[in-house]
Formats: sequence, C-alpha cells, structure tokens
Amino acid sequence: MRPLKLFGLGLGLAGLALTSSASAEPPAEPRVLDDIPEIGERGGEIRTLIRRAKDAKLFVVYGYARLVGYDRDLELVPDILKDVEVEEGRRFTFHLREGHKWSDGEPFTAEDFRFFWEDVAQHEALRPTGPPIQMVVDGELPEFEILDERTVRYTWSKPNPFFLPALAGAAPLEVALPAHYLKPLHQDYADPDALAAKVEAEGARDWAQLFGRHSDEYDATDPDLPTLQPWRLVTPPPAQRVVTERNPHFHRVDPEGTQLPYVDRVTFQIVESSLIPVKTGGGEVDLQARGLNFSDVTFLKRAQERSGLRTLLWKTASAAHLALYPNLNAKDEVWREVFRDRRVRRALSLGIDRAAISEFLYFGVAEPANNTLLPESPLWTDDIGLAYTDHDVERADALLDEAGLAERNGEGIRLLPDGRPMEIIVETAGEDTEHADALELVASHWREIGVKLLTKPSQREVLRNRIFAGDTLMTIAKGIENGLVTAEMSPAPYAPTSQIHYQWPKWGQYYETKGDAGTAPDMAGPERLFALFEEWRVAAETDQRREIWNEMLEIWSDGVYTFGIVSGVPQPVAVKPDLVNVPEEAVYNWDPGAHFGIYHPDTFWWRDQG
Repeated sequence: MRPLKLFGLGLGLAGLALTSSASAEPPAEPRVLDDIPEIGERGGEIRTLIRRAKDAKLFVVYGYARLVGYDRDLELVPDILKDVEVEEGRRFTFHLREGHKWSDGEPFTAEDFRFFWEDVAQHEALRPTGPPIQMVVDGELPEFEILDERTVRYTWSKPNPFFLPALAGAAPLEVALPAHYLKPLHQDYADPDALAAKVEAEGARDWAQLFGRHSDEYDATDPDLPTLQPWRLVTPPPAQRVVTERNPHFHRVDPEGTQLPYVDRVTFQIVESSLIPVKTGGGEVDLQARGLNFSDVTFLKRAQERSGLRTLLWKTASAAHLALYPNLNAKDEVWREVFRDRRVRRALSLGIDRAAISEFLYFGVAEPANNTLLPESPLWTDDIGLAYTDHDVERADALLDEAGLAERNGEGIRLLPDGRPMEIIVETAGEDTEHADALELVASHWREIGVKLLTKPSQREVLRNRIFAGDTLMTIAKGIENGLVTAEMSPAPYAPTSQIHYQWPKWGQYYETKGDAGTAPDMAGPERLFALFEEWRVAAETDQRREIWNEMLEIWSDGVYTFGIVSGVPQPVAVKPDLVNVPEEAVYNWDPGAHFGIYHPDTFWWRDQG
C-alpha cells in the first residue's frame, strides 16, 4: 500500500545562502519560515516575568520547537522533522534533517530515538510505570525500527491518534534524548566507579535519580543538557533570574537564510504573582501575558505612558473562562445522588444569569458558555454550544420541583431528601478574586431558585486532593482547555479519562490506573461517552471521528455535567512597541498553542536596538 504523505511541505531550500558561521550552523536542510510578517535583524533580549522557578519550563513552551507542531490554523506540520509519513493511522515514519545538530554541536540522529525508546522508556529503574501512555495502544507497544541514520519508524497494529498531537503539545511527548550526553549517566553505559562518584557528588539517591535530574528538559534543571529549542538554558537552579541564550544550531531560518532566533536571549525573572501586573505597568518587561488577567487591563492601559508597553487583547480558546464542577463522585451519598439527577444539573445551569456576570465582571465582552465548543470550531452547532445557557428561573424551579426538591425551609432554601438545606459549598483555589467575585454573583442567582451557595478557599494542591478523594461537592475552575476542536483532536476531555476532570475524578482515576484505583463509571451518559471515546481511538477515517464527536457533544450538552459560565474573556498581552512580529490579533491558549509558541517567538525582533 502506498504511504499516505500528510506533511510533504518541501521544507528544504536548495541553493540558499545561509547566514551562518562556525559557531552558528543550521542544518543543511533547514526549515524555512516563509510566512514571517517582517524580516528581522538579530540581537537583543526579551524580558518576561514568571511566578516560580518551575515556570522556567516556559523556555521550552514558548520556543515551541517540536518534531511536529501546530501551525496558526491548528494543522499539524513537521518542524524539527523534515517530513512524516503516516500509513493507516498506525505506522509513522520520521525523516530527520540532514546535518541537524544538538545545541552543543553533536549530531541529532536516529540513535537519539533508539536510546530513549530502548534504554529509557522501557527501563524499569527510569520509567517504573512503563513507556508514555500515548505510546501504548490497548496494551501494545510500538515496533520501533531504525531505517537509516536519519529515519525511524513506529508501528502499531491499530491506529494511534494520540501520537502526533502529543508530540506537538505545549508540554511535548519526549521520544528522543541526546544519547551522547546522557549515556555517561546511564548504568548500562557508564563506568560504574565514575557513575557512583557522580551520584555521591550530587547527593542523588541512586543513578536513576541522577539521570532524571539531567535528562528532563521541561524541568529546566540542567543548563548543560543539549537542546533543539531556539534558546538553550544557561542558568543553573536555583536562580531568581533564569537566562536562556540562542541555540547556535537551531533548525529554522528566515526566507533570506538568516538563522533564527533573531533575539539573542530570553530572560525569566521570578516575582510574586501579585507583583506581575505592577512590574509590567512599571515597564520592567518586554513581553508579558502570564500572570495578567482581564481585570488588569484598565491599570495597564493607564500605565502605558510610564511603562512604554502596548496592551493587546488576544482571544482565548478555552471552552469556558470559568466553569462550575459538581462532583458526581462525592462521598456524601445524598448530594451525590442529587448531582446525578440530570434535572438538577440543568436547573443549576439555567439558574445562572451569565449576561449579568459578563456585564459586571467583563464589561459585557464575555459570552455565555456551557463549557463545550466555541463558535469558531467546525463542530459547533447552536443546539450544542448554547444548551442550558439562558437564564430561566421559572424553568429551573420546575425542574427542581420535578426532581423531588420542592420542599423549602423558612428561609426559602430547598431541602435535600434527608432534610438538610440545599447548601452547596463551592471550593476554590483561592488564588485570585475573580473566582470569588463570580461566585458571589452565582450565589445571588441561585438564591432565586432556592439554592444557597457557600464558598471555601484552600490551597490548590489541597483542593485537588479533596476533589480526588470525593470530599468536595463542587469547585470552580477554568473550563475545558480547547474550545476550537476539530474531529482529529482527542475528545478525552469529554469522557471520564482523567482524575483532573473535577466532575468525575474517581472515574477518571479508574481509567488512568487501568482499574487499580478509583471506580468504574456507573451512569449511562458517562458510560456512553467513554465507549465513544474508545471508538474514536481506533477510528481510521476523519468522517468516522466526526460522527463520534457529534454524538459525544450531544450527550455532553444534554447531560450538563459541568456549568460553564462565560467564554471569550480576552487575555491581555503587554508588549514593547519596538518588538516586531508579535501579532496584534491572536489566540492565547495552552494546548494547542503553547501561549506564544505557535506564533514563533524566534521570529520576534527589535526594530531599534540602539
């Protein structure tokens, strides 16, 4: 059977005179970015702020060099790879670029893929839980082949639709490591005495812990770890100012042959989260979005003369900016049964005046949302996207009465089947006032239908553990990350596949642990959603996947398993006017998108460096 060529983009550039030197050398077959708005000049630094040392991983996120990555139309294209061939959705052949090197100048070859797969992913000491879940299809590992020095292949007996999207993620699936750098830290390759001395010198528990410290680029713990990103880490942890500098062997060039990135350095200054808007308004950054909220826009615009920054408003792609999650796995048996009644969930959604929340908190720019698709998604229909988002007190009252919750106490609060007042405690991470402000408004709306809302703030990790254990009744958080889905994107967020789905954590945990923890779904709607998700996993054709998506979305919107509040709240992006190629209009999203990543920050440049 002839292979299906998904990505033949002709990225090599014959005869191109590359701007390079002995210390700055892109591959012989670079990726040419031919859609750069303005060809730039090299030099300078971009300063940005982060909230904690762990956020240094943003140099990987923003750099967004991936084996395959999303373009601005959210289509997958080869990036680090020269090309990818996909056959029947189950056989993936990767072609590397001739002359591609790691940031330290060593060749990037098929051996780096073999080393990861054979010596790391399947090594019990390094990966006690086994290879990444995205590389396991119904318990089956891929057959891995090296076809030549620049060609590798992964083959499963069934389609694996998660593989390429995982490689393109903001936090990407790792399938290649710099073997030349890491073999001296690996038990199977290192001199035993030398390795033992390194373990002792670094105070590691054993060689596996030492290897982990030096092999995880995303954790940003080893500045000597070779990279394929546009900038390489320079600063060893711990540090208040994390510095990254250009990768002299980066694989992208502009249409004139100038090797990217244009900017020499990107620095990340760690500050308290509450100080990010203040320091941005004071002009201490060149590009900032993380740590800024819509509520900061007025302050930032007033500070523009002082800061020298423009404030752009980018669209957001989350299905809901805020959503409420009733815990269908709550330990409280009475509340659990109440929440599992679809009439109650519909009533609570209808009881929210989303238009009032938009006007009060977001100057009317936010749209009602039920935590599903955005209108820009090709899967959108009004019936799905707007289900139970209108404010209808009369209908909500009727549904609650029908559900057996008609009796009220002297305060007008409905009574649960066991006689307790219907008081819903909504727990929050307590990190900002936005959640509290929104809940105060929802409380006033639900009071009209005889439901009392109370709030309880706690630390994020404590809250998550309480949700997972079933100790919470309801929580407020961001909605589903991506509301711009296509049929080719995973419907996992709409099925009980993860314990971080706050509406059914124990069902998600059951899936994630293959039944070792949590409980199996025991509601018809979620059971069907999971079955459809499993069908989507093995569907080979786009039309099949679209049909599955449509049925899942109908079940999701009809079941109202979460209560989206609003969507479309803009993300403020503060940027210096002379920083060129930062889009005026864009979508700010984690995955897909990597925040700035899909807009190629390696192409940002300073117009006036004097």
